[in-house]
Amino acid sequence: MTTRQDHEDHTGRAAGGPGSPHLVRDVMTADVAVVDIGAAFKDMVRTVQERRVSAMPVVDATGAVVGIVSEADLLPKEEFRDSDPDRYTQLRRLSDLLKAGSVTAGELMTSPALTVAPDATLAQAAREMARARVKRLPVVDASGHLIGIVSRADLLKVFLRADEDIAEEVRREVVTYLFPAPGSTVRVEVRDGVVTLGGRVHDASLVPVAARLARAVEGVVDVRFALAGQDSAG
Repeated sequence: MTTRQDHEDHTGRAAGGPGSPHLVRDVMTADVAVVDIGAAFKDMVRTVQERRVSAMPVVDATGAVVGIVSEADLLPKEEFRDSDPDRYTQLRRLSDLLKAGSVTAGELMTSPALTVAPDATLAQAAREMARARVKRLPVVDASGHLIGIVSRADLLKVFLRADEDIAEEVRREVVTYLFPAPGSTVRVEVRDGVVTLGGRVHDASLVPVAARLARAVEGVVDVRFALAGQDSAG
């Protein structure tokens, strides 16, 4: 078992400053429990227990990610340890039976591993996880070498963004853009990620557009309106 720890996690603010999309590198875990392709079964179990992880990227001799091993891959060894599965089970659970007889990471791993680039947006990573129905993605550089791992929980870190930062971005990217006319006096308030736009607007038809743009700001939980002529959320 080896560990990759290239740098500390970022604070959650994108490298480009306020308004820049958060990227995978901003929220990923750089300290990753990994196993080599030739790792023995007991070494993998030991890593799961000691590092308290449910899955580990598998790397080759060059450090490139070649697969991933999860607790689900390890469990068939115990499940079928003292059983003699019938023909139906053999046909239905062939993959698990093969894993039960495996002894190295290379034999057990799911390959190729689904990975993500560090400069992918959080939305891209979330869509990839949802599409593949996985809970985590190894983060690799251009040559396929492991630099971190991103989980579902990591993607939720964006909702810890400070209310003041969210309000600043909504004023700059939404209010100033859509309601620049002198007749518009729009206030922005944010509490626990919920944005409220109040005041008066010169063109009420732009309110639905403002709702879409505000919801696209990272960290926004919901958008509500208290604008002249508008009494409820858009």
